[in-house]
Amino acid sequence: MGEQGAAAAPLLDGRSSNGGSGKEEEEQLIEGRRGWGEYEKEEAWGQVSFAAPMVATSMAFYAIPLVSVMYAGRIGDVELAGATLGNSWGTVTGIALMTGLSGALETLCGQGYGAKVYHMLGVYLQASIITSALFSVLVSILWLYTEPLLIFLHQDPEVSRMAAVFLRYTIPAQFAYGFIQCTLRFLQTQSVVMPLVAFSLLPLVFHVGITHASVHYLGLGFAGPAMSTSISLWLSFIMLATYVMLSERFKHTWGGFSTEAFQHVLPGLKLAVPSAVMVCFEYWAFEVLVLLAGLMPDSQMSTSIIAMCVNTEAISYMVTYGFAAAISTRVSNELGAGNIDKAKKALKVTLALSLLLGVTFLLLLGLGHNMWAGLFSHSDTVISAFASMTPFLIGSVVLDSTQGVLSGVSRGCGWQHLVAWTNLVAFYIIGLPLSLLLGFKLGFHTKGLWMGQICGLLCQNAVLLFITLRTKWERLELATSSKEGNFVC
Repeated sequence: MGEQGAAAAPLLDGRSSNGGSGKEEEEQLIEGRRGWGEYEKEEAWGQVSFAAPMVATSMAFYAIPLVSVMYAGRIGDVELAGATLGNSWGTVTGIALMTGLSGALETLCGQGYGAKVYHMLGVYLQASIITSALFSVLVSILWLYTEPLLIFLHQDPEVSRMAAVFLRYTIPAQFAYGFIQCTLRFLQTQSVVMPLVAFSLLPLVFHVGITHASVHYLGLGFAGPAMSTSISLWLSFIMLATYVMLSERFKHTWGGFSTEAFQHVLPGLKLAVPSAVMVCFEYWAFEVLVLLAGLMPDSQMSTSIIAMCVNTEAISYMVTYGFAAAISTRVSNELGAGNIDKAKKALKVTLALSLLLGVTFLLLLGLGHNMWAGLFSHSDTVISAFASMTPFLIGSVVLDSTQGVLSGVSRGCGWQHLVAWTNLVAFYIIGLPLSLLLGFKLGFHTKGLWMGQICGLLCQNAVLLFITLRTKWERLELATSSKEGNFVC
């Protein structure tokens, strides 16, 4: 394994080594002389440097379908409603699922890289892509029946028809997005993040041109923006795949296509399915609030306010996601290498950064909520209503920033099943019933809906923090063995 040290550098250069080695003891002595302040500063800088490209990448991929919705909206009001509904339905039923399924690689590739079982990373990647493709087939079949399903959910028939058309042309994008998420996790766990910015921003730039041409020059009409999403996401995946296969940086972690990947598909589901469930449960809980808002007396106003809050929460979580990816990588790498103390130290630094992030969100929303609301609507009534929601939104955003980091720790440790159960209880047994009680029965309306969600987030944070602090990390059973890379979870 000596020559494999040339693989991609860990998040903090020179800090990932086998547990118990003389080199590690020497590093610990040096760290003791330097003091905690300098170590924490170096750790924090490493995590911020890792998180920033991940945030940019996440926002770029979020913007691709958003641009398509914007161009569809310029065609007409019905087209805007159809594209918005279709994009929302696609996110809930497909995008969230693909994001969750790829979370298994944060455990497998992260711990495998730390344990220096480099050849297994490529095998895990291929197994995850196969899993993603199989689930994408099921999602595609579901999308073909979008119109009757949305009508069953009491959506407008014409808008439902347009949403079905939009999703039909987005089906290829579903496959590409799943493959992209798997490849991102493969690169992320090796701390290769800067190239991700290029391979997400370039397709976004091309996407604007492709979408503009499809609507204004090629005469594709409403189908054009949806088709351009598929083209742009496949372009991004091809760029990522080409980079992995041709770069010398991955000569040890990508050994080419292997039939061994099929042997890891079913075992990999032990992590992939709980990971998908934990992500989907949280996505769905916020979307349910939008549906509940539509049942209130002033449904148009309630829906608008809740939708603005959900979008704000989603955008803020993209920033949190970067730090969640950082701690997931740090924890999984260090656990794989047997460095329990370093994993714990990294966690403490990330929690401190998440609190700082929460304070930043608090100040931004507290001081600029009117300006932010003005981007969504020019109505003084809407802006005023959003201002009254701001204190509750701040609370949920701060809690979401902390739980995002704790969820990243869970993925690094392979605790996806625990988080899945936690999210089920927090959002559907505590959060949503309280939202119904406060919003409808006690008459707090939109504020009541959001207060119930805050209660769910509080419960989620408390449980995840308890699991993280009380678990004996020294007794953790890793997802891969240090020699063969086999599943032991």
